This record gives sequence, structure tokens and C-alpha cells, in this order.
Amino acid sequence: MRNYAFSLIIHVAGIVMLAVGGAFAVTQNLWFCATACGTIIIGICISLYRIQSRQTAMMQRIVECMKNNDLSQLAHAPFKDRNMQQLAADMSAALRNIHSHLDEEEAKHQYYENLLNQVDTAVIVCYPNGQIDWMNKAALQMLDNRNRLPEEILSALKNKQAVAQLLHSPAPTELALSATQIQIKGKTYWLVSLKNIHTVVEHTEMEAWRKLIRVLTHEIMNSITPIISLAETLSERSESDTDTYASKQMKQGLQIIRRRSKSLLEFVENYRKLTRIAPPIKTDIQVKDFFKDLKQLFADPRITFNCPNTPLPWKADRGQMEQVFINLIKNAQEACQDNPSALISVYAHIADKQWKFTITDNGEGMLPEVTERIFLPFFTTKPEGSGIGLALCKQITVLHSGQITVTSEPDKGSTFTLTFPM
Repeated sequence: MRNYAFSLIIHVAGIVMLAVGGAFAVTQNLWFCATACGTIIIGICISLYRIQSRQTAMMQRIVECMKNNDLSQLAHAPFKDRNMQQLAADMSAALRNIHSHLDEEEAKHQYYENLLNQVDTAVIVCYPNGQIDWMNKAALQMLDNRNRLPEEILSALKNKQAVAQLLHSPAPTELALSATQIQIKGKTYWLVSLKNIHTVVEHTEMEAWRKLIRVLTHEIMNSITPIISLAETLSERSESDTDTYASKQMKQGLQIIRRRSKSLLEFVENYRKLTRIAPPIKTDIQVKDFFKDLKQLFADPRITFNCPNTPLPWKADRGQMEQVFINLIKNAQEACQDNPSALISVYAHIADKQWKFTITDNGEGMLPEVTERIFLPFFTTKPEGSGIGLALCKQITVLHSGQITVTSEPDKGSTFTLTFPM
């Protein structure tokens, strides 16, 4: 029997009729008939229970699908009953609607998560006590997968400060802080955004210097080039008349103008290098091999190279990085030229998921006011320096998303530190 209503009526009617018949048999002392009626009633009750179990099994199957998030299943009616089939169809439609809604929500979640992971601003969702609920990739790189906000940031949040300083990070970092309080399902969260001010300032400063140098060199070269050309022309014409004293003086003056103009042109050309740094083409560099090549360039027993024996590569532009290290090592050699027991150490290691390089010397060192300006273009303490070497190092480092810092003490030496994300 497939019709649920018909089956139910038949079973109930059979129980009633057999109960009446059994009662009559008892009054007539027909015990065998009474026993038979009772046995049949039990069988009908068992059959009725099975019918109900089939209906319950359908409900349980739907509930299990919802619990296991398997919403692609369909509900099947256990009976060929119109009402029961309509119920199964409605339940299947409800499952499809829930499945479609969850797919849409998951798509939105993936979209917004990917979007937030692409921005360079650290975005964090946390509880008021500082426990982190979610953060994007920029925040992971900044905070190194912590489960709580650093105390400096939490304190700045509570005091409604716009800037927080991380004192215990690999390099002291100032962060622009913005926070919004939100309520989700009765719970309070903080939506926090962090921006590394130091990185922004470095990029802005670098771009400003590049624009300034580009304008200056363009104007200077436009003025010098015709002067050189004119001086060469007049010098050639003056060679035809070599008898008069005035002619000789003019010739000497023109040669001086030409020589100094060419020297100034070469000087300007050096500064144009700061505006022509190509975007780095990063490849996997084995630091051990990189140091081996540097050691061959500097046949100086005072220089030692040390690095970890790790297969983890350093992603950087090899040519540009060689230029940076050559400049820094040459500066260290010059700083140690008056020290008979000079030592220069080039050391690399991995810390806080970053490659960290240090170039340390025990040379003459620098005053604090010098270390503050050492990376500025045009600034130099050398009599014949151009002031572009360390500025070039800084620009290359920033283009690699890294940082370069210096610590120094007069008569004790200097340490240049470069950090790059892995």
C-alpha cells in the first residue's frame, strides 16, 4: 500500500474491528478467536509503526543533510499520497533555496576576503579585549600571525590615538591607526586598519627626490650642452690665429669652459642614475652562492661572510642587490682604512619571516646628525663623494619592499641593516 491516507484508514479500521471481535469472543468464551484477534491487532500495530517510521525516516534524512551541509539532496515521499508528495516537494525546494543562498553568501565572502587580501593596508577584526578574529595578508605580514593585538596598538585603540608605535618589531615602526566598532549577532567587534607610515613616507620621499632630480638634471643639461658645443666651436676657430696674446688667452679660457662643462655634465649624469632605476626582476637567490660571488669581488681578508645553511631562497633582483652590497662594503672599507685591526662582517639570517642582512665594521663611525641624513641624495661626508651611493642603495631596497637602517657610534664603527620579506 502506497497511499498514506488509505493505509492509515485501513489499519485503524482493522484495529477497531478486531478489537470488537476479540471482545465478543471473550464474552462467548471463544479464547482461540480472542487470541487470534489480539495477535492480528499486534501485527497491524507493528505495520502502522513501520508506516510512521518511513515518514520519520524522510524527516531524519532531511535533518541530517542540513546538519552536514549537504543541501543538494532531494526529499522523496515514502507514499504515493498527494499531500505527502507535496510536502516532499516543498522540503526539496526549501533545501535548494538554502543551498543557493549559502552559495551566494560564500561567493560574497570569497570576493570580499580576496579583495581585502589584495590591499596593502592591514585590516583586522578583533574583540574589545584584543583577541583577533580575522586579519588579511598585509596584517599577517605585519603582526606575524598573532592571536592578539600588540599592547601598543591595543593601548592606542583604548586611548583613541591616531598613531601607534611597535617598539618590539624587527625595526621600530609607526602605524597610522583607524578603528570602527561594529555589532554582529549581539557581539561587539573592532574593525581596525593599520598603515605603515614609515613605508609611505619613504616611497613619497623617494618619488619627490626623483622628480626634483629629473627636473634639475633636465634643465642643467639643456643649458650645459650648447655651452660645450659653442666652446668647442670657438676653440677650433681660435687655433687658426696663434700669434696674438689675446688669441692664446681666449683659447685657454675656452678650454677651461669646455673642461668644466664636461665635468659638470658628468656630475649631473651621475644624479640621473637615481631616476633610472628599473623595477626589480626578482628571482630565487641562494644567499650562500650570493656571498660566495661577493667574496670573490673583495679579496680582503678583513671581510667575513656568514649565512645560514638553508635551502630557503631570497627573492630579489641579483644585479641590483650586488650593487647595494658592493656600495655598502666599499663604504665599510673606507671607514676602516685608518684602523690597523679592521674587521668587516657581512651576516645573513632569517628572523620573523624576513631575510635580515647586516654589514658591520669597526671603523671611524658617524655622528648622530650624520646617520639621520646619510640616505639623502646629495649628502656626503667624503671630500670627493657624489652623495648618490647610499641614496641609490635605499631606493633599490625600497623597490624590493625592504628597509635599510644604520646604527653608528664615533670611533666604534657602524652597522647597516637590510630587511626583506620572504
